[in-house]
Amino acid sequence: MTENLTPDSQKITPRHVFGNLPKYVAGKPPQKVEGLQQYKLSSNENPLGPVPAVQSVIQKFSASNRYPDPLCTDLREALGSKLGVDPEDIVTGGGSLGALSQILAAFAGGNQDGSQDEVIYPWRSFEAYPIVTGLAGAKEVRVPNLPNGEHDLDAMAAAITDRTKVVILCTPNNPTGPALTKKKVQDFMAKVPSDIVVVLDEAYLEFCLASELTDQEGAEGGLAEGIDLYSEYNNLVILRTFSKAAGLAGLRVGYSISHPEITQYLRVSATTFAVTKVAEEAAIASLEHSEEIADQVRHLVSERTRVVDALTDQGWDIPATRANFVWLPLGERTQDFARLADDNALSVRAFHPEGVRVSIGEDEANTRFIRIAGEFLDGSGR
Repeated sequence: MTENLTPDSQKITPRHVFGNLPKYVAGKPPQKVEGLQQYKLSSNENPLGPVPAVQSVIQKFSASNRYPDPLCTDLREALGSKLGVDPEDIVTGGGSLGALSQILAAFAGGNQDGSQDEVIYPWRSFEAYPIVTGLAGAKEVRVPNLPNGEHDLDAMAAAITDRTKVVILCTPNNPTGPALTKKKVQDFMAKVPSDIVVVLDEAYLEFCLASELTDQEGAEGGLAEGIDLYSEYNNLVILRTFSKAAGLAGLRVGYSISHPEITQYLRVSATTFAVTKVAEEAAIASLEHSEEIADQVRHLVSERTRVVDALTDQGWDIPATRANFVWLPLGERTQDFARLADDNALSVRAFHPEGVRVSIGEDEANTRFIRIAGEFLDGSGR
């Protein structure tokens, strides 16, 4: 082996943006506690897993020696039929995060003159937003949420400049939980120049649709759903995934929906073969058995209601959640609660020093979470 190192050799270094990027922190597994079943409530996964028909497709898959269709034609046609959209308006990706990376790669980054495009997003929101924005070479513009965990849409609109190329909305918002109404999105879109791409991240949409509307939400046209909106706006991109409600988090299949003005570029920026053949087949089977998935979602939403009602009775003041998780705005006590959860064989997602996100999991896990939340609030669990 040839030795090419000298005392003066320089270290290999990454692009300068890496020095400013946060590291993605995945939901950790629960700690082992003697006598207690472990439960993971840190990653917003569907604890019930894929429905039986989908599990059967996965188990019988035998074409691992073949490359997948890079365009996911069968899945796009199935989605087009299910959603009532043109399959050509759909671009698949490795989860919705992969689809988002394709959007940013196409529309936001560094320019030839050394300037940076701007990407506006709410904060706190999905923790991967700053990572994919930075990797694209764009400048992030974080707009703080309102005290109730909702997007501050007026402030986001006011943050738009001539450098803005992409705006991201997350509904329901991860990790705080509130969802946007149709009217709020329409009012926001009216303030956004038509040459700026607006991404509507709907990773948790199914849990949102299974929710009962408040009077105010009903008066505002109901909760926002991209399919009802994208036909009105050529600059709107819908972002969806099979990871959450369908229980396919480990297979990484998501997609975006937008008009040809946008999809023509997304097909170029898309990672080739990002969606495997088994993921495509499992996603198609999920669409074919959507009512079974809806049954699971309804159960998880009923459990969410049970958890929220119990926390409210205990005295917690938490944002209204439309997803499969709840947000505890604990501030500096965030790590204290995470340690209490660890001691009770529950893993939760701590965002210190802001709060803790707790996924709705198995019924027993939710019951245990309710118990320790009460103990934490009254001081007996410290």
